[in-house]
This record gives sequence, C-alpha cells and structure tokens, in this order.
Amino acid sequence: MKTARWLSLWAYLLIAATGCQTLGAVSKEMTDYAVSQGAITQEQAQSINRAATATGKAFEQITPEQEYYIGRAVAATILAQYKPYVNEKANRYLNVLGQTLAAASDKPETFAGYHFLILDTEEINAFAAPGGFILVSRGLLRCCKNEDAVAAVLAHEIGHVQHGHGVQAIKKSRLTAALTILAAEGARNLGSRELAELTDNFEGAVSDVTATIVNAGYSRKSESEADAAAVRILSRVGYDPAGLKEMLQEMDKRMQPGGPGFARTHPDPKDRIADIEPLLAGASAPTPQPAARLSRFRASLEGV
Repeated sequence: MKTARWLSLWAYLLIAATGCQTLGAVSKEMTDYAVSQGAITQEQAQSINRAATATGKAFEQITPEQEYYIGRAVAATILAQYKPYVNEKANRYLNVLGQTLAAASDKPETFAGYHFLILDTEEINAFAAPGGFILVSRGLLRCCKNEDAVAAVLAHEIGHVQHGHGVQAIKKSRLTAALTILAAEGARNLGSRELAELTDNFEGAVSDVTATIVNAGYSRKSESEADAAAVRILSRVGYDPAGLKEMLQEMDKRMQPGGPGFARTHPDPKDRIADIEPLLAGASAPTPQPAARLSRFRASLEGV
C-alpha cells in the first residue's frame, strides 16, 4: 500500500514539475529519495525512470524533419479517403501560385518544401498538414471566382502551417496519450510489458491525431490566426486581401449547415468574415490586376 500511494503521488508530482525541469531529471531525484526511504525497490525505480524518459518525448520540440514525416502520413491518410484530381495543368497552376505565396509567408521553408494538390471531390474542403502538405478540393476551388480568391484559399492554409497548428495538435495528443497510460500504470510496478505498452501507445498517438485533424478541424482561434496570416501574405504578394472575404461569402452561399467538409470542421463563414473585416480595412490597396491574371485563372482551372 505504501508503494502504491507513493507511485500515485509520483505520477502527479512528475506532471506538475515538468514546467521547470525535464521529466528524466525530476524522476531521478524522486526515485532516488523513494529508494532511500524504502518506499520502492531499485528495480521499480529503474522502471519508473525509463517510463519518465519515454513520456518526456512528448515535451521535445518536433524537428522540421519529423514534422515532414508526420505531415506526409497525414496527407497519405487523406488521400486514402479522397482521390487526387488528375489534371496536370490545374495542379501545376496551384503549385506555382502556392509556392509564390509560401515564399512570402513567415515560414517560407519547410524540410522538403510545400506541396499542393487538388482533391477530386465536390465537397468544399481543404487540409493543411504539418510540413507544408496542402490539399484543396475541387468543390472549394469552384467557390473561387478569380485568382485572388484561389490565392486566399492557399494563403489561409499556408497560415496554418506557418503557425504550426498541426504540430500543436499532435504534441497535445501525444502528451495526453502518454500521461493517460502513465496514470493508469501509476499504482503498479512499471515492468517491461507496461513500458512496451506505454511506448506503443505513445507512438500510436501520432496516428490518432490524424483523425483529429481531418475530422474535427482546427479551433476558431487557429482559423482566425490563419485568416490573419492570409491577409498579410496576400498583401505582400500583391493580391487583393478582399479575395478572402469574397471566397468566404461564396462558401456561405454554397455550404449547408452541418454538412460535410468546411461546414463540419470550420467556423461559420460569417464569423470569419466578421473577424477579418478590421484586418481588411487596414490592408494596403492592391495594385491594378492585370488581364493576364484572369486569363491564367480561367485557362488553368477550366473544367475543375
């Protein structure tokens, strides 16, 4: 009973102490003290410290390379649900435009660069996976009446990557999964089997969060941050930031409340428009739009 109570207390204090010291360092200090008091055995202490090391991974900064591989896995999951749109001209257009906008963002480079692809679905939707994987549906592109609107869609998704919204969701989910297992095992001796289970669940959390990104979408705060980033990016490149508002207005006309895609995973377009109105008022006036831009837009997305 003494050991069980101490292990439960250890789990609580370890979680609380992570803000100022690493999990490994805190765990070592506590287990050394517990062994000296006879509360746990040396073997139990070693098991606990190994668990703390595994859990501590949840606090590590995800590297650009790790972000790339996570994002690629997310994109692969999405492409298992939605077919890619086989149209070389349209996809090339989207990538040239997307790369131009990404270069003007606050995160112009990722581990393997930005990637843009059209999804062959009439559903109004788009996804921004970690590492710069951006997927846009045909249905959403049909809400765009000009290149300014297409640029607004891409700039918004780039804004998600720029702010690391996908990474933030992953880190939170990984931490939650690790601590859930730790709490469940906190009143028992963490042997090799339990440690293996902890590690497996920890690694599986990356796969679990894919469903969160695809099905739940980002928070309204994250969407507002991405919209604000889009306004800045559009202004830097010379596109009309009002294209974002026009695209949202068109989406609002076409979407059914509670329907699939953006209607399920994004805030109401009217709310987003209200949030960006002050930003649009302060945005620099765009330069006159060349006729070639509209011609390029029509030629590239004809039939989409």
